[in-house]
Amino acid sequence: MIKAMRIHENGGPEVLKWEEIELPPPGDGEARIRHTAIALNFSDVNVRRGGFYIANPLQFPVILGNEAAGVVESVGPGVTEVKPGDRVAYVGVNAPFYEKTGSYAEQRNVPASCLIKLPDGVSERQAAALMLKGLTASLVINRNFKPTPGDTILIHAATSGVGTILSQWSKHLGATVIGTVGSQEKAEIAKANGCDHTILYRETDFVPEVKKIVPEGVSAVFDGVGKDTFIPSFDCTRPFGWLVNYGNASGHVPPVDILLLAKKGSLIITRPAYSTHVAVPAERDAACAELFDLVKQGVLKVESGTTYALKDAEQAHRDLEARKTVGSVVMIP
Repeated sequence: MIKAMRIHENGGPEVLKWEEIELPPPGDGEARIRHTAIALNFSDVNVRRGGFYIANPLQFPVILGNEAAGVVESVGPGVTEVKPGDRVAYVGVNAPFYEKTGSYAEQRNVPASCLIKLPDGVSERQAAALMLKGLTASLVINRNFKPTPGDTILIHAATSGVGTILSQWSKHLGATVIGTVGSQEKAEIAKANGCDHTILYRETDFVPEVKKIVPEGVSAVFDGVGKDTFIPSFDCTRPFGWLVNYGNASGHVPPVDILLLAKKGSLIITRPAYSTHVAVPAERDAACAELFDLVKQGVLKVESGTTYALKDAEQAHRDLEARKTVGSVVMIP
């Protein structure tokens, strides 16, 4: 028997229940992972609430979570990718990250093909804080807009998990970084993670503040907030600039009239999907290797910003929804 955090219905954080469940032996091609660090992502909140990209109704009870790191306890028949004792991490299990969830548990059986071995110099907590958020940042930078010296980048929610990584990475590549944040405390954290300028979006309209810093507009906008920030950002982006929406913390971006892009300066917009970035195993592994190398170089500092016990997942969800957390949130079984 193991303990897991399950929901029996959609709703608020109070639907999360700490329960004892049975875990069968790993099946063909599976490995049993003893979780040592479990990531909290906003997609977990959306699945808990219900209606997030879900084509088929959830079959309750559901264990939330799609990302974790830990140690291989045992393997099922036919597994050659890993062996007991290996330190590993994973994001998703051969399905969109809002399906086949189950990482909010002390242990879990997962397809061995989904596992990434962790190199020396990268801890399990770092991996749990890094994988989805780091690979999302990799998607933005390597597949959409790669900052260079001379570029100015606007990063919304700069102290979020992805925002923190994007800020550090963009600064490393030579860009000037502007970050929107919710408090003075978060402004200081953003500056420590690569932001040259910060804007307190709750106190001022970010558009004129950005134009004070860079009158011609930013080269690109990296936006994980969505509804509240994406379209307003058109007005502080330079001609032929890029706007990348990779998340929807405030809700989905409303439909855009394509002619508006011409009127605003021949803008380029994109909404990349994490799943396409890692669909080819060799490309996934290369992206992970790049992230691990950046961590070992000290370019990316990804120690979890906030840590909770897994049994306190209800409070973790409340704090994430209230935007009280900083950086990547990790839960410990």
